Amino acid sequence: MSRINLALRYIAGAVAATLINLATQWISFRLYRGMGELMIGIVAGTAVGLVSKYLMDKFWIFDDRSLGIAENLNSFSYYCLTGVVTTGIFWGTEAMFALIGEHESMRYLGAVIGLSIGYVAKFHFDYRFVFRAKS
Repeated sequence: MSRINLALRYIAGAVAATLINLATQWISFRLYRGMGELMIGIVAGTAVGLVSKYLMDKFWIFDDRSLGIAENLNSFSYYCLTGVVTTGIFWGTEAMFALIGEHESMRYLGAVIGLSIGYVAKFHFDYRFVFRAKS
């Protein structure tokens, strides 16, 4: 697969994962209002987004068809490790926008900006470190 096709697929996967993340947050904010609601929503969205994005990256973006438990645990561990930095970017940006504006739409704007920046970095991490042998 060409680098351009790989990048376009990754962008499509990032958009899908962003929508999944935001939908999960939206559901969380509808189910619970109170102390810590922002953090609960962010964590819920991140968890669901992480698993869905890993599966998209593994099978659709980087064409990794391995099904072995040990190999997948290793890949997922690296995937999570590389995601620590990008998750910090995402969470920090969303939290900053939530503090700047009182309206809920500011949370989502911050989330989209943070996820966009994070996914650019994550692509390079995944390409070089997580799925390097398969891509």
